[in-house]
Amino acid sequence: MLTPKASSLFFPTHSYGKLKTLGFLLATFFLLASTPATAAERDKFSICWSIYVGWMPWGYGDNQGIVDKWADKYDIEIDVVQINDYIESINQYTAGQYDACSMTNMDALTIPAAGGVDSTALIVGDFSDGNDGVVLKGEDELKAIKGQQVNLVELSVSHYLLARALESVDMTERDVKVVNTSDADLVSAYTTDDVTSVVTWNPLLNEITAMPESNLVFDSSKIPGEIIDLLIVNTQVLEDNPKLGKALVGAWYEIMATMSDEGQAGKNARTAMGQNSGTDLAGYEAQLASTRMFYQPEDAVEFTQSDDLKTTMQYVAEFSFRHGLLGAGAPDAEFIGVETPSGVYGNSANVKLRFDPTFMQMAADGEL
Repeated sequence: MLTPKASSLFFPTHSYGKLKTLGFLLATFFLLASTPATAAERDKFSICWSIYVGWMPWGYGDNQGIVDKWADKYDIEIDVVQINDYIESINQYTAGQYDACSMTNMDALTIPAAGGVDSTALIVGDFSDGNDGVVLKGEDELKAIKGQQVNLVELSVSHYLLARALESVDMTERDVKVVNTSDADLVSAYTTDDVTSVVTWNPLLNEITAMPESNLVFDSSKIPGEIIDLLIVNTQVLEDNPKLGKALVGAWYEIMATMSDEGQAGKNARTAMGQNSGTDLAGYEAQLASTRMFYQPEDAVEFTQSDDLKTTMQYVAEFSFRHGLLGAGAPDAEFIGVETPSGVYGNSANVKLRFDPTFMQMAADGEL
């Protein structure tokens, strides 16, 4: 996806590997040392986001006054802040400096949830449907990856995608050697003779696959719905201030209506989002083509209510536990409870991540 999801990856990075572990420790420290943004009823809130195809709507909605419009409707103020470092944005949210933050389902589990912050996925915005992929140089079948060094951002969704890809051909991570590589270095690394396999997200993925002898042998369209992009809100803040949920969801779907418009209004919106993310209309629409956006709230609700979501979070939790991302005290993958409409995966007495379609359903029913 963009980085880090590492944008800086989609140039953000979907998770920064070793920095993620450090970020978790720092976030936990600040969480204990500061007063989280979890007071009772309030009228001022702040959310943060980072550059990524599925999160650019927040910047557009802020610039166009759409977020302010919906905040005014509920007599509140919402400060929308762009943070260039994806993982840092999650760390700051975890420390209570923001009430809501854009992040993937994996990072929501392994940073705020693992740090003890009870969070709710207020908006399920999209999932990667080809934005993340495995590329081999000179080989066109995934099985050829056996024994190779694989360059990727360690402990990121790229790492998760690799694990799922290997499972599809009856292999495990023991069959390859993972080489932690910054998203900023992946493209240049791939041009060297020593690097024959990479896993990354767009726009880096498109750039690498355009190079000679490059073959996309597995991508996120093979595991649809597993790499999910969310707006996460502090659960206590949301419970105390449902007007925040209503305003954010109302603004989001107004932005979605404009963004998906087939006329000039939609083109203008997508052009602005592309330019703000460092590309143009064509580049942004290319990223959208491999992203399953939920433009309609009904679609997001249906996805959230599916039994598949609980299964996906089990996959994510098991991967995260194997790599020590659920915290040093986690005895197993079920240590953290993840609540979904179809039930809880993990420890129901320690639920720290909740997928609640209530506000999206309100949007679908025209109740906002």
